[in-house]
Amino acid sequence: MPGEAASFRLPEPVAGKAREFIAGNKRPAIPRDAATVMLLRDGPAGPLEVYMLRRKPSMAFAPGAMVFPGGSVDPRDADEQVAWTGPDAAHWGQIFDAPPELARALVCAAVRETFEESGVLLAGPSAGEVVADTTSDEWEADRQALLDRSVSLAELLARRGLVLRADLLRPWSRWITPVMEPRRFDTRFFAAALPAGQRTRDVGGEASAVAWIEPAAALAAGRRGELALMPPTMVSLTELAGCDGLPDALAGPREVAPIIPEVQLREGAVWLTVPGIREYPA
Repeated sequence: MPGEAASFRLPEPVAGKAREFIAGNKRPAIPRDAATVMLLRDGPAGPLEVYMLRRKPSMAFAPGAMVFPGGSVDPRDADEQVAWTGPDAAHWGQIFDAPPELARALVCAAVRETFEESGVLLAGPSAGEVVADTTSDEWEADRQALLDRSVSLAELLARRGLVLRADLLRPWSRWITPVMEPRRFDTRFFAAALPAGQRTRDVGGEASAVAWIEPAAALAAGRRGELALMPPTMVSLTELAGCDGLPDALAGPREVAPIIPEVQLREGAVWLTVPGIREYPA
């Protein structure tokens, strides 16, 4: 959808904060590197479905919003001891315009966050295998250990005799939080198919609810005000809704360029322009 861009008027007090940056009175926060994974499957009735979480209202960033699994890069995500198969860090660095160390961390963060927030692990005993089931009490203990940082992804994979399956991830997009937000992220979006035999679990944590949902249905619920969707989420859902099933969503290379919604002052009001969609539910 190149060339499309929706604009909506920012409400107070967000508009007031934005004016400070537009006037040059305040410096934007430095974005933190982050990774997000759109976990996909063909639904029981046929149409593509994506796994989403509703963030708890108490969260500091995007409270109550429906999002995909993801989060900030942890320093240990860059550990070169992570057992790895598939496209290497240099390959991912070219796609995301990042040095290999950061590219490695982004891929590891994508795999780690997906496991932490859905119970799905994109890893296997070899380059051609994937873990079949992660629902046991032992796997839950491992997930909790990742969450409390008592174990790193590299340590978990080594103890389990597993390799990270970078080939199961597809690059999707890159979004940078607008300048007026106090918490800013430089988020690389990935897509991945739900591995055969694995299933998602409502693992709690930062989520108050989880669901497999058709992208078009999520968009419709957002327009009705039933779901809170952030601009990158809505654009990604719009793109997924245009895909003809799972193979189409994961096919072909995608051009990944940084996208940042633009804040503008027009006729005394502050507007946010979101590339990639025709309309956005304000």
